[in-house]
Amino acid sequence: MKYYIIAGEASGDLHGSNLMKGLKAEDEQADFRIWGGDLMEAQGGQLVKHYRDLAFMGFWEVLMNIRTILGNIKMCKRDILVFQPDVLILIDYPGFNLRIAKWAKAQGIRVFYYISPQIWAWHSSRVHGIKASVDRMFVILPFERDFYAKYDYEVDFVGHPLMDVVEAFEAPADFTTVHQLNDAPIIALLPGSRKQEIERLLNVMLSIVPDFPGYQFVIAGAPSQERAFYERVIQQSPLSKEATERVHFTDNQTYALLQHAEAALVTSGTATLETALFEVPQVVCYKGSPLSYYIARQVVNVDYISLVNLIANREVVRELIQDDCNPERIREELSAILPGGHRRHSMKGDYASLKTLIGQGGASRKAARLMVQYAQPEG
Repeated sequence: MKYYIIAGEASGDLHGSNLMKGLKAEDEQADFRIWGGDLMEAQGGQLVKHYRDLAFMGFWEVLMNIRTILGNIKMCKRDILVFQPDVLILIDYPGFNLRIAKWAKAQGIRVFYYISPQIWAWHSSRVHGIKASVDRMFVILPFERDFYAKYDYEVDFVGHPLMDVVEAFEAPADFTTVHQLNDAPIIALLPGSRKQEIERLLNVMLSIVPDFPGYQFVIAGAPSQERAFYERVIQQSPLSKEATERVHFTDNQTYALLQHAEAALVTSGTATLETALFEVPQVVCYKGSPLSYYIARQVVNVDYISLVNLIANREVVRELIQDDCNPERIREELSAILPGGHRRHSMKGDYASLKTLIGQGGASRKAARLMVQYAQPEG
């Protein structure tokens, strides 16, 4: 069968690539045309648009780039019609994908959605549009099944695909040598994947480097950004030469970094769950533009911003949001989760409980198997 798959972010590229691997195992004739990234392309997908050209963060940033976004939507619709897929598979990325879903359904194209938009966090009314446009929804968070059930919409809970990715990962033996790291314990800095959030968060993360002289700080570079961009941010920080020498950079090596880290400062998002699955104590940091944050406060209806706390339905990791995301608070919370800190042991115990909530593994293959079954011609 022919599959047209759209993923608009780095995490979508990761999960999309594993889903494609599962689809190929279930369907030997699988033919892919994709919007995604290098990982999906490596699985044999014909890449139309890379996700790094699609990443716009926040209400204001979307508004400023609306012409580009609308142009991408028009291009995508045209390309889908030319490809004539048996099924359209959308992966998260709701601002773009929900528009495509509505249009595709009207064209008579079968629509599957893998990794639900977080409509339970805000804009719950969009569930009605999803019911009308999406033939099958495959969710990865346990509470999402109950959320959709409230609207009389049956979905498939397949478990979280990160379980398999993390459990199978082994860091390269030469990781520390290649990145010129010394024997000092590592604090990982995960400032996100989009330029806007990296610029806002990396500076404040770096500000506490002088307060922890016994540690080296290692930045997890996103695959969508050039190293030179991070170097400019570091150079613009007010760090002394001694402090700057304890700041290192890794390019697209987040998992290897987490396997070596004692603790982490993490931007909200999928990275919070990845850090938890690697059992690394963390502080969650988020700071948006004033306008985007103000609008978000008016519409968001969940108590937490990190996946870890949302899944646990309680505070497992500390979240420092907007004004709380400052050097003093980061310093305080980081000290509490480093060896000897009073919150380190309990956080690791909570991580173990978290793993039982998100499934027993095999999510990508399970989703692929169900998709192939549902996509079979009727009769």
